[in-house]
Amino acid sequence: MAAYIIRRLFAAVLLLLVVSAVTFAIFFLVPRIAGQTVDQLAAQYVGKDANADAIAAVKQNLGFDQPLYEQYWHFIKAIVAGADYKFGPDASHCAAPCFGYSFKSHIEVWPQLTSRIPVTLSLAIGAAVIWLVSGVAVGVLSALKRGTFFDRFFMGVALAGVSLPIFFTGMLALGVLTVQWPVWGSGINYVSFTDNPAQWAWNLLVPWCSLAFLYSALYARLTRAGMLETMSEDYIRTARAKGLKESTVVAKHGLRSALTPIVTIFGMDFGLLLGGAVITETVFSFKGIGEYAVKGIQDNDLPIVMGVTLVAAFFIVFCNLLVDLVYAAIDPRVRYS
Repeated sequence: MAAYIIRRLFAAVLLLLVVSAVTFAIFFLVPRIAGQTVDQLAAQYVGKDANADAIAAVKQNLGFDQPLYEQYWHFIKAIVAGADYKFGPDASHCAAPCFGYSFKSHIEVWPQLTSRIPVTLSLAIGAAVIWLVSGVAVGVLSALKRGTFFDRFFMGVALAGVSLPIFFTGMLALGVLTVQWPVWGSGINYVSFTDNPAQWAWNLLVPWCSLAFLYSALYARLTRAGMLETMSEDYIRTARAKGLKESTVVAKHGLRSALTPIVTIFGMDFGLLLGGAVITETVFSFKGIGEYAVKGIQDNDLPIVMGVTLVAAFFIVFCNLLVDLVYAAIDPRVRYS
């Protein structure tokens, strides 16, 4: 087990390096291939009244006049050991992990990310609990009651949930519950858990349910399909023939085997959400990682995009590592050598 974890951690570091290199190439190498000069690239970060002196200063301060491999090396080195940046006559030290300063606002990226992580984390955890519990429960019951009204009704709801995008259900819920029926008459605003736990949960309830509706529908259909396949296996009939209770057969033998693909997709979905629930945060005006990523993309701000990309990649890789470790607990056939 220890050797497996070490191998996976090493692979995760290599994967993060590849992600950072690809993102860096998109912003710096691809424009040059398309014919953009270094002066044109630097002029984007000067402003409307760009002159030769200002462009030259930007090229020197941001390292645009250096070879691409040196620029990339300085970026990776700053994440590990920090770096010094010069804007005007004064120099600023960016402590590790340093993703640099925004090209537009000259504000350090990492503190901005850490201040937004609790928002995205709160949104992702709450929604994940709702969609996992409701989706798996509905999927199991639908499989056990195959062909009944319960099965057809909830699979119809699940089909609607998979088909409706989050920006539609989110805006619909927001309009109905804040305007038509003003349950949240003062609006839905993020409140820190440390400030007011009750208000934190109350204001996140609608975003949680709106986001979970999409995922729970998918998980219900996947669980139902997995349970229908598993419950027809020979070892299920053997367990029933041995006189085991039906609840034991369903929970211990049927659901345990059917959960393997659910755990896989849950690791991917949860990791992606931790990297930024872009649409949900935009719909409800939450200042999370996703909203920060949109801002960086709109401003063509490389440090912001690189920071968000690497944080999102870290969450995805970490969640997939946890999924691999959970496999052994769920399915006894899985072992690590």
